[in-house]
Amino acid sequence: MPLMFLSTLGPGEIALIVVVALLLFGARRLPELGKAVGQGIRELRKSISGLGEEVSPGDEDKDSSSTK
Repeated sequence: MPLMFLSTLGPGEIALIVVVALLLFGARRLPELGKAVGQGIRELRKSISGLGEEVSPGDEDKDSSSTK
């Protein structure tokens, strides 16, 4: 539950974070940074869903019956 604080952020706090990000990274690099973060999240979701497909309840029965 380390991300529970995100649900308590209001519009003022989000605006402050955006302003600080603009000051730190600049207007030119901010879209590149957002794109990189989006690609990272997409890859993470893809790998997590791939893990779910690899470990399915039906796989356990197949593995145990083939080793007997």
